[in-house]
Amino acid sequence: MDTEPRTVQANGITLAYRAWGPRDAPPVLLLHARGADGTDWSEIAPALAAGPRRVYAPDLRGHGRSDRPGDYAYATMRDDVHAFLGALGITRADVVGHSLGGAVAYLLAQHSPHLVRRLVLEDVPAPFPLDPPRPLAERPGEDLPYDWAMILATDRQRNAPDPVWWDHMGRITMPTLLIGGGPTSPIPQEQIVALAELLPDARRLTIDAGHLVHEARPEAFLAAVAEFLSPADRTPS
Repeated sequence: MDTEPRTVQANGITLAYRAWGPRDAPPVLLLHARGADGTDWSEIAPALAAGPRRVYAPDLRGHGRSDRPGDYAYATMRDDVHAFLGALGITRADVVGHSLGGAVAYLLAQHSPHLVRRLVLEDVPAPFPLDPPRPLAERPGEDLPYDWAMILATDRQRNAPDPVWWDHMGRITMPTLLIGGGPTSPIPQEQIVALAELLPDARRLTIDAGHLVHEARPEAFLAAVAEFLSPADRTPS
């Protein structure tokens, strides 16, 4: 298993990633939350790879070992992921996204539905404008494992998301599982309900764990995701 970090050129930048599982197994892409990186999936990925599946966990731009180019538009992150799959020769994958990674995942599913076989969104808010806007985050220190400009840019986009994101939700026609973290999550759970009602082929599950569902309750998260992703298409991408 290739658990050592690797890099690939995608969308004009260098993206770091880790991979687990047989190279010829059906691919699964894991997209982390803001401020994390691909290592956030280290407990989840080996279990998913036992499917067998080929599991990839990139560091999104501005995070971990990936480049920090200064442009942190959600759509640009989507394009990074699209290019990442292309660089690895992956034509179709299951995609699992948490929080920011979930927003990037649903934008990918809207833009290029042919790339996504099944979609899992873990405690992902709907793209509703925040009124009043959430104050911009305050920098916690100097030596950060992510680009602070990314935090500010994503704060602004979270406060005022592009209306097209909501308008294009109907394009997400692949089977989609929405996992909410329950009442202790800072994400309004009614937004997850609203997303589930809008998507054409959605199912919704609450795992009472707060925002970090896969970290706080990995066994329950894995059971739900593994069941949803099976049976996988046994024809590798």
